[in-house]
Amino acid sequence: MPGKNLTREEASDRATMLRVRRYDVEVDLTTCERTFATRTTISLDCTRPGEGTFLDFLGESVQRLVLNGAELDPGVHFDGTRIQLPGLAASNTVVVEATGVYMNTGEGLHRFVDPVDSEVYLYTQFEVADTRRMFPVFEQPDLKASFAFTVTAPVTWRVVSNQPAPTPEPLGPRPLPGRDTPVDVARWVFAPTPPLPCYITALIAGPYDVVRSEVSTGGKTVPLGVYCRRSLTPYLDADNILDCTRRGFTFFEKEFGVAYPFEKYDQVFTPEYNMGAMENAGAVTFNEMYVFRAKVPDALVERRGLTILHELAHMWFGNLVTMHWWDDLWLNESFAEWASTTCQAEATLWTTAWTTFSIAEKAWAYAQDQLSSTHPIVADIRHLEDVQVNFDGITYAKGASVLKQLVAYVGREAFTNGLRAYFARHAWGNTRLDDLLTELETTSGRDLTAWSEAWLETAGVTTLSARVEVDQAGIITAATVEQTAPDSHPVLRPHRLGIGLYDVEGDGLRRRRFIETDVAGPTTAIPELVGEPMPGVLLVNDDDLAYAKIRLDSRSLATARTHLSGSVDSLSRAVILGAAWDMTRDAESTATDFVELALGALAELEDSTMLRVLIGQINTAATLYTAPERRTEALARLASRLRELSRSARPGGDAQLQLVTAFAQAARSPEDLAWVSALLDGSHTLPGLAVDTEMRWTLLTSLAAGGAAQEDRIGEERVRDNTSTGRERAARALAAQPTAEAKATAWREAVETDGLPNQMVEAIVQGFNRVHDPALLQPYVERYHQSLEQVWSSRTHAIAESIVEGVYPLRQADSALLEQTQQWLDHHPQAPHGLLRLVSENRDRVERALAAQARDAQAG
Repeated sequence: MPGKNLTREEASDRATMLRVRRYDVEVDLTTCERTFATRTTISLDCTRPGEGTFLDFLGESVQRLVLNGAELDPGVHFDGTRIQLPGLAASNTVVVEATGVYMNTGEGLHRFVDPVDSEVYLYTQFEVADTRRMFPVFEQPDLKASFAFTVTAPVTWRVVSNQPAPTPEPLGPRPLPGRDTPVDVARWVFAPTPPLPCYITALIAGPYDVVRSEVSTGGKTVPLGVYCRRSLTPYLDADNILDCTRRGFTFFEKEFGVAYPFEKYDQVFTPEYNMGAMENAGAVTFNEMYVFRAKVPDALVERRGLTILHELAHMWFGNLVTMHWWDDLWLNESFAEWASTTCQAEATLWTTAWTTFSIAEKAWAYAQDQLSSTHPIVADIRHLEDVQVNFDGITYAKGASVLKQLVAYVGREAFTNGLRAYFARHAWGNTRLDDLLTELETTSGRDLTAWSEAWLETAGVTTLSARVEVDQAGIITAATVEQTAPDSHPVLRPHRLGIGLYDVEGDGLRRRRFIETDVAGPTTAIPELVGEPMPGVLLVNDDDLAYAKIRLDSRSLATARTHLSGSVDSLSRAVILGAAWDMTRDAESTATDFVELALGALAELEDSTMLRVLIGQINTAATLYTAPERRTEALARLASRLRELSRSARPGGDAQLQLVTAFAQAARSPEDLAWVSALLDGSHTLPGLAVDTEMRWTLLTSLAAGGAAQEDRIGEERVRDNTSTGRERAARALAAQPTAEAKATAWREAVETDGLPNQMVEAIVQGFNRVHDPALLQPYVERYHQSLEQVWSSRTHAIAESIVEGVYPLRQADSALLEQTQQWLDHHPQAPHGLLRLVSENRDRVERALAAQARDAQAG
């Protein structure tokens, strides 16, 4: 499979053939606004002298190619994606002089111009396979090497890489593109790194502001830096970021038994970023959404903390010890997810982090695990296109859930000791699944072969239900936990779980008893329940130890509808609500009932993430899962209740912010839109509500989607907020307008026109699908399917994925959409795997919506 893709077999062959010692990479950032000069010298050994291999490079051109002193013709040896290296010696030196291309897609070396002050900011994003966009490289994780970067840039810039920044060497004035007068430039010569996989190397450059600090750890002092672009500096709460970082350093070094392995730790908030963050060794990059320029829900602050800790955990999981190939991506991501949540719960103020994990991350995993594209945690990654769509709920959240259960199974001390032995044995090397299991088996004394086969090497999620018999006095006489699995993945797994018995006490629930037990197979007797009075709620998987879907019996579900507040703790509430939501998604209970249950729970929720997730689930239930003939009533009920809750929420509180935001999204009637308009123009106020920059865009986009704000009004707000974020918010609002012309313009700009930055594409896509009347999207059902192959072949992966997922007209979820999507899949079996996966997942979501709609109609 030639071209941009790289197969596992090709990578394995290179790994057996090569030992890469060092890359010396010189990058000149002063040559052009579109391209940059890159010169790479590679030192490597070959175990099969006389044979050839290839380098990976995605650039504009190669000007010079030298192998062991011999000039090779780039026109012959470079095909646009690979540089052929024929006839290697036992020891080799390769020199490549080339021209790279700045990207605006969040891949490779991304270039951004701040509209506030016209300053240029650069950063790299190399995972999965975009190191090759900046310099020629062997693009695979098991060919670790030392990297020494030399960077030429304006002397006023800050240049950040994996190693501490050196004192720049002045080079004098130089004419720069886009500048009327020469600018002083300098050269930064960074020291070589330890052995690293190429995808965690980094280059960040520009007039970034920085807050510096340090942390004493492992007998040394590690410099810390927090960076952002100048126009965001007033909003950077570096103290909070640094406090979380220091807590993470202390916790992880103690837990892992290995000192932080790098010389410094910089965290850089970068513009137009595709993901949450990236664990570049000693130079982590973050999405700028974590620099809060307005009031945000506490849930987002908590999420930022988790992201900070997740990336810090990667300095051990992934950076110090790296997977051989992407099959074992979970060794990076699942462990970082488990470690960061554990740290957040035990070492920060976010002591309910596992509640957040249950209501948000596990819900993501359960949804992902029920798609036709589900896969084992240890996935079969045949080539790069497989892994590019594999950063999903299985790899992150299911993997972390399973690890949490493994900790309960082997014991925390044995688990921790196993991790310490793993890091000590494999530091700076590459590992596979068996390497970790060997250490855990040694420290725990347990054979983990069966556990691994059941949990890591098979796909799908099972369902657990309690079955009880009760006598006339209401006493339980027999009790079992039943486990079922879908026909597509019929594996029943062992679980360690809790069972909670909750009685009604006043307006709430009180846990009377908690039983921890093991279940396996289709049926497990629970003798501890016999003799107990039947509780109001019998909760399987209380404390959320197991990874399984949970079913509530009819009595428990009815009790939850009226008594979910009160003294029940947040984690138990999360499990109950999660079970109710999953039963709705599986069309076992109605969307209308779920909306009523969840709206009732909103009033007293204090957990910010639970509130945020529940609002999203309510919106999905009302807009997609209710029967079409009941939907207008459901949506009106939703808007009315959210408006009522917004008025009664504590002034200035987190709930008020989230409820007003949710109401603005739900507002449809003239009366509701008039209230939104009054909040925006100040003619009506809610005590404590900050109508700041972000809230103004929230309210204005609501009016735009409702047809109550035209282009000139959006343009005025765009001028008021003259920032990159303002530019994106305006594009989203314009695309949200409920007119055929607005949707056509959005489609043309996002789908048919190449060149917009990644975040602008994302903003337009969001607005395109923001509709009150799904009929607006009906003309795009056929156009969507006709465009798929062109989009996938002509765009980078990040942009193509954003479009294929984002403009799918899911709000038009009906049998016609399902039929067209299935027809496309039937007629394109040879389409690229990544595209097939995304389209099949879209189809799965329509199937689920139609099943839920049918169930809701039955109850009507």
